[in-house]
Amino acid sequence: MTPHKIALLTDSCADLTPQAAAEHHIRIVPLRIRCRDGEFRDGVDIRARDIYRRLREGELPHTSLPTGQDISDALDAIAAEGYDGVIAVMLSGGLSGTYNMVRLLAEERRDLCVRVYDSVSGSLGVGMTILQLAEDIRAGASWEDLTQRRVPSLIRNTHPFFSVDTLEYLQKGGRIGKITAVAGTMLQIKPLLTFAADGQLRSVAKVRGRQQVISKLVELTEQALDGGKRYNLAVANGGAPEAMLDLRARLAAALPDFDHLWDGEMDGTLSVYIGDGVLGAAVQVLEDF
Repeated sequence: MTPHKIALLTDSCADLTPQAAAEHHIRIVPLRIRCRDGEFRDGVDIRARDIYRRLREGELPHTSLPTGQDISDALDAIAAEGYDGVIAVMLSGGLSGTYNMVRLLAEERRDLCVRVYDSVSGSLGVGMTILQLAEDIRAGASWEDLTQRRVPSLIRNTHPFFSVDTLEYLQKGGRIGKITAVAGTMLQIKPLLTFAADGQLRSVAKVRGRQQVISKLVELTEQALDGGKRYNLAVANGGAPEAMLDLRARLAAALPDFDHLWDGEMDGTLSVYIGDGVLGAAVQVLEDF
């Protein structure tokens, strides 16, 4: 049976504010963060600012998957609200097992028709995909159009980029070598990252200084748009709200014909590995729908 009332599900790495999630009726499954004093739910019991403080104090938290109970609870709540279909867009399978875990649990449901997608992205990429889908559902898009055309198109045409202010935590988390981290810190080199086709992080540029970071983020976003006529934009920050406002203004000036320009704050899970002082920008090219 084709679902008629469609819900949206994602995880805490989508970087949606509680207000945005509530406004658009989006359910969020929290990833877990293990600290010295216990395990916490990302975006519920612990937030990015708490992670920054712990990192500065010398603690190195660890991340883990959502619990099966958290996922089941979210699906139960969706069913209780009268939905019969769920579109779930999750953090890149190249970084986390969250997508696979949700997919396996969704297959067990008999009360819901669930389609689970690997975003091959994180943070901005996931968040803006979910927000655009909320717009599409409000506009009356059908289950078939959404699941067969729209979601794959959005995933394929969403391009996030973000800067890392320090390489220290990527090194401590085993993401890069110690020598690379030390050299980068000494030279004040700030790498800009995106997601590769396999969902892993990859470096696309290296610059020095915050202003060069902003300029390069705008340049990369313009290049990714590649002449597209309809598009959404997004910006995000991790402990750098003023710099994000500067980035937002410069991005809007460079690409003024956007449908939406969303902004957000980095989640606790990603903050474990990238620390604070982070800026992100993304473009989502909208194909005819």
